[in-house]
Amino acid sequence: MTISRRPADWRFVLSHPAHFFAFGFGAGLVRPGPGTAGTLVAFPLFWVLDLWMNATGYALLLPALFVAGAWACGRTGEALGVHDHGGLVIDEIVAFLAVLVLIPRDPAWQTAGFVLFRFFDIVKPQPIGFFDRTVKGGLGVMFDDLLAAAFTLGLLGLAGMLVAGAG
Repeated sequence: MTISRRPADWRFVLSHPAHFFAFGFGAGLVRPGPGTAGTLVAFPLFWVLDLWMNATGYALLLPALFVAGAWACGRTGEALGVHDHGGLVIDEIVAFLAVLVLIPRDPAWQTAGFVLFRFFDIVKPQPIGFFDRTVKGGLGVMFDDLLAAAFTLGLLGLAGMLVAGAG
């Protein structure tokens, strides 16, 4: 485990917009469980966005957030001296936001999505683990969470087909 060259605290997070964004507006400072805190930030963000955002808006917003997240995580990781510092949680926010956009707007589906996403993000089954270990920089930080979102959506899609087939 690599130790950060600088403390990751509010002073650091507020010292540059990239750090504030990469730390999920401060959610990455939550201990324990910054990744879970970051994932939870996606819920209110989604609820607000979904009041006025349509499919085209999400199709434009999500890739833009991914690119901005890769830039912010790369810059923040360099400043901290740690490629994928635990406080970098914009990856969880963006990836789980994509999950929320693509699943039914139902609390049971959203809860299942949250649990599955956290499972895949923590356990990192292959190929998520491979990409987590080999792709470095801001892109690497963001990409493994995108894969965790894809695994989540795949499993929820299968569950949806089973539910529809049983009904």
